[in-house]
Amino acid sequence: MRSAEALQDAAAVWDIATPSGPPRLPGVTMAGFRARTREFVDLSVVPYPAVTLAVDLGDGPLAVDDITGRRHNGSVVAGLASIGVHGRGHDIECLQIRLSPAVAHAVLGASSDLAGTVVTLDDLWGRDAARTEERLRAAETWQDRFAIAEAALARRHEEGRPIDPEVAYVWARMERNHGGIRVEPLAAEVGWSRKHLWSRFRAQTGINPKRAAQLIRFDHAAHCLAAGRSAAQVAAEIGYADQSHLHRDVRAFAGVTPTAVADAPWLAVDDVAWATPGAGLR
Repeated sequence: MRSAEALQDAAAVWDIATPSGPPRLPGVTMAGFRARTREFVDLSVVPYPAVTLAVDLGDGPLAVDDITGRRHNGSVVAGLASIGVHGRGHDIECLQIRLSPAVAHAVLGASSDLAGTVVTLDDLWGRDAARTEERLRAAETWQDRFAIAEAALARRHEEGRPIDPEVAYVWARMERNHGGIRVEPLAAEVGWSRKHLWSRFRAQTGINPKRAAQLIRFDHAAHCLAAGRSAAQVAAEIGYADQSHLHRDVRAFAGVTPTAVADAPWLAVDDVAWATPGAGLR
C-alpha cells in the first residue's frame, strides 16, 4: 500500500473533488483540485495513458512548462507521453480531465498534433474554450462543474470524427494486457498489416503502438511499485527484460528511480482523485 506519509503529504497540498456518479462518456474521468496553500506550487506532471485536459479555474494564472521550456498560461491539453511537463502557480484551482485516446480523437480533433506536446485549449477549441471556462468558473459547486464539463465533452464527441474501431480495439487490448503484447498479433487480429496499423494508430492517437504499449506498461509498473512490490518482482511479472530495463523506463517517463516511485506524491493523489466516484469536495 502507499505509505501513510505520502497520502498525508498529498492531503496537505490539495483539496480534491470527484464526480458523484459514473461518467457520461466511457473513457472519461475527471477530478477537481484546489491548492490548500497560497504558497507557490511546482508540480511535476508524470505521463499517464490518457490525454490530459487541465482547465484553469483559479485566480492564477496556472503556468505550464513543456519539455522545451515553452510556457503556456491558462487551460492546456497534454498529449499522450508528454514528458518533462511542470505546472506552476499560486492559489491553483483546476479541473483535470483524462480522456482515453478513443474519446480524445473525437473531442479534440487533433490527435496527431498532440504527440508528446502541450497546447492551450484555446488552440483546439477556439472561442468555445473561453465560453466553457466562463461557465465552469460561474458554477457554484464541483458537481455542477463536472456536469458542465461532461455536457461540453459529449457535444464535441457527437460532432467529432470517431476513431477507427480497429485502433480503439488495439488500444483496449493493450490496456487489458498492461502493455505486454506485441504489435504483430494485434494487427493480425484486426485484419491489418503491421505497417497500416502503425500508420493509423499514430495518426489517431499521436504516438505509435510500441510507444503506447511502453506508456501503459510504465503506468502499471509505477502503481505496482507504489503498492509495495519490489522492482525485481515488478520487472519479472509484467514483462520487462530485466530490472535495469524497468529502471530505464521509469527514469525516462517519471524522471526518478523505481525506489522513489513508492512514495511519489503524484501516485498518492491518484488514490484520492481517480479511485472511487463521489469522494472529496462537493
